[in-house]
Amino acid sequence: MKKDILDKGAIIQRDKETYAIAPHIPGGITTPETLRKIADVAERYNAQALKLTSAQRIAIVGLEEEQLDAIWEELGEKPGAAIGMCIRSVKICPGTTFCKRGQQDSVTVGLAMDEKYHGMDLPWKFKMGISGCANDCAEVCVKDVGLVGTPKGWSVLVGGNGGSMPRLAKKVFEGLSREEAEAAVEKLVTWFRKQERRCRYGKFVDEIGLDALRKEVFGE
Repeated sequence: MKKDILDKGAIIQRDKETYAIAPHIPGGITTPETLRKIADVAERYNAQALKLTSAQRIAIVGLEEEQLDAIWEELGEKPGAAIGMCIRSVKICPGTTFCKRGQQDSVTVGLAMDEKYHGMDLPWKFKMGISGCANDCAEVCVKDVGLVGTPKGWSVLVGGNGGSMPRLAKKVFEGLSREEAEAAVEKLVTWFRKQERRCRYGKFVDEIGLDALRKEVFGE
């Protein structure tokens, strides 16, 4: 039986024969040229559909296995990290770049986070979000680690996830500068990366408690 092909970023579909891939679009911000390239590839290889994903990508659905290498070459990028034990996505809201409600520059911060962390190998799957205001359009509340902008700076949240046992992320810090917030995220990711147990961040938060986690990660 065919399965997902991790090194090609290919997800087996319901028919158990064809695959979907999701070219990486950092923060969901792209250009007409990239959209045309994705559309042309989908048409050339008779894709069944193009699907906008919750991770701000465009999945090309219904591809044959023997087509995958050629498709990635034509797209001009390495396989997207949409599956596997890694940081799969950094979801970004429009922030002060585009949105009238933005309190912090989530686009600049989020794209920097995406460049640094997207695809990083970890013990378990991991999602991040960067929201520019408390409306939290990047859904940091259900991400493993993320930032939410406020008029006084950035709040750092940890331990959220969806799925069969959903959890809301908990606030670790608030009112941080960009540099302080990025340093906090780096420490949270580094700590998780060292864990041998394979589970989402929220389970650690639930089991050892937020205070104990803060002490382990930040020495507080």
